[in-house]
Amino acid sequence: MSHKLETKAIRTQMERSQHLEHSTPIHLTSSFVFEDAEDMRASFAEEKQRTIYSRYSNPNTSEFIEKIADMEGAEDGVSFATGMGAIYGTFAALLNAGDHVVSARSVFGATHSLFTKYLPKWNIETSYFKVEEPETITSLIQPNTKILYAETPTNPGVDILDLAYLGEIAKKYKLILIIDNCFATPYLQQPIKFGADLVIHSATKLIDGQGRVLGGVTVGSLDLIREIHLFARTTGSALSPFNAWVLSKSMETLPVRVDRHCQTALATAAFLEKHPKINWVKYPFLKSHPQYELAKKQMSQGGSIVAFEIKGGLEAGRNFLDALRMLSLSSNLGDSRTIVTHPASTTHNKLSESDRLEVGITDGMVRLSLGLEHVEDIQNDLNQALATL
Repeated sequence: MSHKLETKAIRTQMERSQHLEHSTPIHLTSSFVFEDAEDMRASFAEEKQRTIYSRYSNPNTSEFIEKIADMEGAEDGVSFATGMGAIYGTFAALLNAGDHVVSARSVFGATHSLFTKYLPKWNIETSYFKVEEPETITSLIQPNTKILYAETPTNPGVDILDLAYLGEIAKKYKLILIIDNCFATPYLQQPIKFGADLVIHSATKLIDGQGRVLGGVTVGSLDLIREIHLFARTTGSALSPFNAWVLSKSMETLPVRVDRHCQTALATAAFLEKHPKINWVKYPFLKSHPQYELAKKQMSQGGSIVAFEIKGGLEAGRNFLDALRMLSLSSNLGDSRTIVTHPASTTHNKLSESDRLEVGITDGMVRLSLGLEHVEDIQNDLNQALATL
């Protein structure tokens, strides 16, 4: 029987134990025992599917992976200790020395560092295209290009890339299309439907939803996932069973939480757009967003992130942050608590000023991750802080 996404998030569950528990228990064990020598031999020879060691797999990580894969429409997946662990593990597993990557320029700061500082150590180069110029992608493809990569919506500028267009390019040039779907979650967007081969999530964000644990996951086709799984279990960036249990339980409330996040974000974006102290506001489902029609085509709602620029630049931006009374100053996002971040001095501070400006991160830009507080309380705090400028 085929179920809707909301049901998949709740009813995808590992087999119950002899205790017939209704809620999945935590399997806090590093290893598992075998019935006899032959059982042990066959398990390590992969002649039978079973848990051996929690660095390889665990009932809690398996359930979490299955939920994400089911919602994304993927065949299988691999979990990691963090979102960046998933990004690094995916690229390291699939790339060889001399390979080439084409990526959108607007990517998370740590991902940019991976592309520009660490992968070149192994003679793996990356060419960037601007999100507003996707037509330049084909000119960047080389004979050794193996992966096409993008975030959509992007961090922190919430730009939207055309997933179907990226899928067509990847298919034509036989590239592996990898999409970071962190901002949308599988509830709002499923990139595999548009041609993605792999989808990556930082589960630390909206999937957890309450700022409690770290986690990452990559899902996609069986053949690619097998390579990533072998790399992950060898290098040891395993998701802990406890964190996997928390994330799997969090998935059960993901749809209702994200609905509220999106409603509050859209209302707050509209509120900020009318404020005289704001230069511009970007939110995917705001009609003024440059890719509004595209966002409506491939997302069911606009997500929880709003980007805006305060008049007055760096000094005004800092004064605004200091004037907030309720909202949190943090580098995280996707929390039940509304979070305000200044990307130029935090998540993207390792980039040069010219690199930041190239991806739209100005000194006065603020990233707002809308939480689950009452929308009027959120807007009142923003309003009083802006009034001090």
